[in-house]
Amino acid sequence: MADYDVIIAGGGLAGTIAAQSVSHYSKQGLKILVVDRNSSFLPGRKSVGGWICGDAVSKEAVDYMSERIKVNWTDPEIEHKVKGVMAFSPNRETSIPFDGDGYMLNRQKLPERQNERSMKMGINFDFEVNLTGLIYDGSQVVGVQGVDNKNKQPYKKTAKIVIDATGITSMLRNQIQNTTKIERKVDRRDVESTGRHIMYFENGEEDLSEFDPDYCIIHLDQDIAPGGYGWVFPKGKNKVNIGLGVEKTLLDKRNKRLGKNDNVSMLIDQYVARNRAIKNPKLSTDPEDKNNATGNFQVSVRRQNDCLVANGYMLVGDAAWMPKPLDAGGIGPALVAGTIIGKCAVEAIQKGDVTEKGLWNYNKEFINEYGYKTAGLEVFRRLIQTLTNEQIDYGMKHFLGNLDVEAISKGEHPDFSALGKLGMIIRGALNKKLADGLKFTTQQNRWLTEHYYNYPDSPEGFADWSQKLHKVLDESNAKLEQFQN
Repeated sequence: MADYDVIIAGGGLAGTIAAQSVSHYSKQGLKILVVDRNSSFLPGRKSVGGWICGDAVSKEAVDYMSERIKVNWTDPEIEHKVKGVMAFSPNRETSIPFDGDGYMLNRQKLPERQNERSMKMGINFDFEVNLTGLIYDGSQVVGVQGVDNKNKQPYKKTAKIVIDATGITSMLRNQIQNTTKIERKVDRRDVESTGRHIMYFENGEEDLSEFDPDYCIIHLDQDIAPGGYGWVFPKGKNKVNIGLGVEKTLLDKRNKRLGKNDNVSMLIDQYVARNRAIKNPKLSTDPEDKNNATGNFQVSVRRQNDCLVANGYMLVGDAAWMPKPLDAGGIGPALVAGTIIGKCAVEAIQKGDVTEKGLWNYNKEFINEYGYKTAGLEVFRRLIQTLTNEQIDYGMKHFLGNLDVEAISKGEHPDFSALGKLGMIIRGALNKKLADGLKFTTQQNRWLTEHYYNYPDSPEGFADWSQKLHKVLDESNAKLEQFQN
């Protein structure tokens, strides 16, 4: 007999939401264990730098979770409320709003509160355990194994289902032996190197394109954050989460173009120093930030894993590459997926089928709620990464209509199919190329969205579906490389 009904590997945000969802949907009827490599004092910590993140999440995503699994976030985990996100063009002349009302979270306090809630629900925790692999019975995953760092002893625990929430570099996913459907490794070009500081500051010049206590600010600029963006997210009137993300090969090209040798940390320091609204910034020494004030991390910016389940095994959060391809936001999709995965795990256990087939519905439910749009956004992101600052300025000023802004505000691909038909004068060959690129990504997005809505109802249809997906993605990437040249 298994030690637990469900083991959640990884005690970060996606892991604890998944555990709470299993508890809720089973009416606390299942035995649940969360295994975390961190100590109980620093639960769910991503790295020695802390919980490296922009800390922002839409109210819509939090409401999605709380309405379904009855977990309500309050003060102190919600540190500051915002009215949305503003993305600025490199020349700061154009800005587009998206995401709507949202929250800035305290990522050090949030896991403490999450664990308190989880324990009250009867969820068990094992801390300071390094998981190194899965346990199999034939082709069925039946548990996890690793090392208990408290006593340096081998660690083994069994369960009907293992939910993998161990992050982007998951060893469990990388070594999985009972499926060929789950992708193991992420392409280097689909990873952003990010870093940020949490700082207090004195008021400098008033400039709402540099700091706004009501809005999270994003700066698109291929010199400041090549292949990514800079962010200035308010945590109060004089407190900020400020950082940026870059794509490594594009940083190398930027350095070559400008004759520089900057790394991510240097870029962040330059970005902070350049901000005129933020005077005399100092890293936060607040007790609730002391293990989280500064750090760097890697985040994926692609569609979620093409398949999220195997016999006895499910993926969620960063381990499934769920952060949004366009802005690397990972909290929202983790809340949605964590809520859904618990429901699907409980249903599979209640039906007595925890095979790949019995868990398959999780793929469908996540795609229909959120995942249908990610492949199209991945293609759109790759196009944006090829653009110069001048093209981004021109495109944001001349090509974005109200409907496009509305689509972006919902996290959808804008519709650029009418570009060029409107009789607009597109100045210069580069901007004609950009218009063609935007029309192309719109066309690809339509196909990809429909293809994801037609995700197979059972594992038998996956090979054909996957083959068609990769053919279109490969064609898209080849075409986008032409736009770059």
